[in-house]
Amino acid sequence: MKLLFVCLGNICRSPMAEGIMNERIKKHGLLWTVDSAGTERYHVGERPDPRAIAQCRLHGIDIASKRARQISRQDFNRFDLLFALATDVQQELVELAPHAASKIHLLLDVLYPGENRSVPDPWYGNEADFAHAYDLIDRACDALVQVYAPR
Repeated sequence: MKLLFVCLGNICRSPMAEGIMNERIKKHGLLWTVDSAGTERYHVGERPDPRAIAQCRLHGIDIASKRARQISRQDFNRFDLLFALATDVQQELVELAPHAASKIHLLLDVLYPGENRSVPDPWYGNEADFAHAYDLIDRACDALVQVYAPR
């Protein structure tokens, strides 16, 4: 299974999701691959936000070597599932690739089905906002493993 996590700039939420899911893949011995991207190109080539790196580090996850990238048209074919971290991101992904709409999901739907909840963007916040985003993503990644891992 190939998973792609997508947020706006690929420096906060989606790299945290990639790091958390990579940790779950190792922990559960899954044969999955994971990546992350942003819908916008604001931060292409940059490292994740230092607060995202610090939050992941608190949990033994290293995302410091990740570099932001913008989603490409090929990603809609390369990945089995694309998880948007916000409703506006999900809408943009569906508009970019209507043919892939069935692969595009809102990450928090796995925790809150039908509620259309976004992981709040911690960019303008503080460490507590990054901790909150991390917690939501962490719980969603656990749920994804429960839903999609072979039994």
